[in-house]
Amino acid sequence: MTINEGLRLIAGFFVFASVVLGYLVSPWFLAFTVFVALNLMQSAFTRWCPMIWFLGQIGFKREARID
Repeated sequence: MTINEGLRLIAGFFVFASVVLGYLVSPWFLAFTVFVALNLMQSAFTRWCPMIWFLGQIGFKREARID
């Protein structure tokens, strides 16, 4: 699995889990969904994401660059 696939998997899981917890436990769990969304948006502009760094550190493969 590549870093980008891992990132999409983790972001999707976090959004799903926070929506379920927001519905079942407390609406305040939806704040975590907002955090994930803001982090994804800032990474689009800055080209830096803490989760991408973390996934690289634990051994996920980088994708080949095609320029």
